Amino acid sequence: MKQLLEVVGFLALVQGVAGLVHEFTDLRWGLVQKLGFFDGYEIYASVALLVLSVALFAAAESRKPG
Repeated sequence: MKQLLEVVGFLALVQGVAGLVHEFTDLRWGLVQKLGFFDGYEIYASVALLVLSVALFAAAESRKPG
């Protein structure tokens, strides 16, 4: 379970960073831009993904190994 939380946290971190990079540099990659219901809220969604990744990493660290 710890590894699953870490993998999902890493994916959320990458997508959050990708969303912020897209908003500030126009590089076209990441999942947040491809989902239509985030139109106008891409920055908020990206920041929420970053917060989610921190929470997932914290939850993974609180778990016992194995």
